[in-house]
Amino acid sequence: MEARRFLEQAEALPFAPLAEIVGAGGVVVLAPHPDDESLGCGGLLAMAREAGRAVAVVFVSDGAASHRNSRRYPPPALRDLRAAEALAALAALGLPADAAHFLGLPDAAVPDHGPGFEAAVAAIHGIARSVGASALLATWAHDPHCDHQATHAMAAVVARQRGGLRHRAYPVWGHSLPAGAMLPGGAPRGARLDIAAQLPAKRRAVAAHRSQTTPLIDDDPEGFCLDAAMLARFDRPFEVFLEPAA
Repeated sequence: MEARRFLEQAEALPFAPLAEIVGAGGVVVLAPHPDDESLGCGGLLAMAREAGRAVAVVFVSDGAASHRNSRRYPPPALRDLRAAEALAALAALGLPADAAHFLGLPDAAVPDHGPGFEAAVAAIHGIARSVGASALLATWAHDPHCDHQATHAMAAVVARQRGGLRHRAYPVWGHSLPAGAMLPGGAPRGARLDIAAQLPAKRRAVAAHRSQTTPLIDDDPEGFCLDAAMLARFDRPFEVFLEPAA
């Protein structure tokens, strides 16, 4: 199926309640970079917290590659800034600081195999156990970013190894695929979550990632910043959660 058609159908999936999407237990969200959690499932995180669920957010990479040429924010400073923004975003969603877990893998070089990958999988297993997780949410396999794909692969391995753990995928950069790109498999399966009541909290969480949404780091003309169209894409009263293809 063409990518554009797949995503159009994904954004028209039927709505389902939180429990149908994540099951009855805790929730673990894997974010390749600090901000992916707020963009892709900030509403779900806020709703899960409101429902009294145990929640953990795993920040897979350190986010230190978004402004490679900044002199005011060299990698160690940018790493600290993005971690602080991540904690502020979780607070906006009602989550305590101890819900955050930072794996510290290199931004733009998250491993998809080998010892680093296996160590990350082991860490995710431990976090899932600690919250009694029934669901593991991670970025979509076809997001055109290597870190997003590696994060998806981690989730797939953990879900395969842990019986009863639901793996659901949230697209972040899928819309940037070429419209005619062909995806394996058929039509999307999954559900949308109505987050109208949680949208104000989600907006605050996204805004907390100031290095990614404002000109806070203004000494790197090539630095990354989410544009208005991208922010509008995630400023809607629903979120999409896909069942990964077999």
